Amino acid sequence: MLSSGFATVQHIPLASDTAPNVGGEVPPLRGDGKGNYRVHIVGNSGVGKTTLARELAALLRVPHVNVDTILWQPGWVKLPPDEIRGRVRAVLDTNPRPWVIDGNYYSVLGSIVSEQETDVIWLDPPLLLYFPRLCWRTFLRLVRLEPPCSPGCQESAREVFFSRDSIVWWCLSRHWLVRKRQAALYAIDGIHVGGKVRRIGGWGGELAAWKRDVKALLESAME
Repeated sequence: MLSSGFATVQHIPLASDTAPNVGGEVPPLRGDGKGNYRVHIVGNSGVGKTTLARELAALLRVPHVNVDTILWQPGWVKLPPDEIRGRVRAVLDTNPRPWVIDGNYYSVLGSIVSEQETDVIWLDPPLLLYFPRLCWRTFLRLVRLEPPCSPGCQESAREVFFSRDSIVWWCLSRHWLVRKRQAALYAIDGIHVGGKVRRIGGWGGELAAWKRDVKALLESAME
């Protein structure tokens, strides 16, 4: 059993991404075999999904889709699920071959993304690494030194410190829930069993190495 300081949870064993896999060595991105990459980046709030999605989209020179900006309208108005799905589907249909999308929202999106994605990047760093970064980002948003997660959705001190909808509370309360759900998906569709889900954990070294591998992959494809 592991204690996070907030809750006691059962340890979730994870297979290593370096374990032998079907078909030999696994490239950093699988793609569709035709040079197209449809990448879905998932993980808990604050792990760096949007930051990585922007970087990867720039590297691949493909559109970046941030589900938060579709889901949340100005004033923290949440669109109905049907409208969210319709807007996401319209964006993906406009760019049917390559894209990078970030955000979980499985219950809302259904199979719209999963049936098209070629790669799933699960960011799973330690809570002790990303929680302080989330707190700092939240502070910067409170003082308007960083843009909100979606246009017109400014965070307030009341929402951050005195609400169950606080991103800080959400991060803490969802860490192990998200990890358990993603671990279950990873077990049946991870790259170690020939699937499309890649887990990136650790304190930053794994992510940096993966980015280098992606750059090397793209450079070799251009030769």
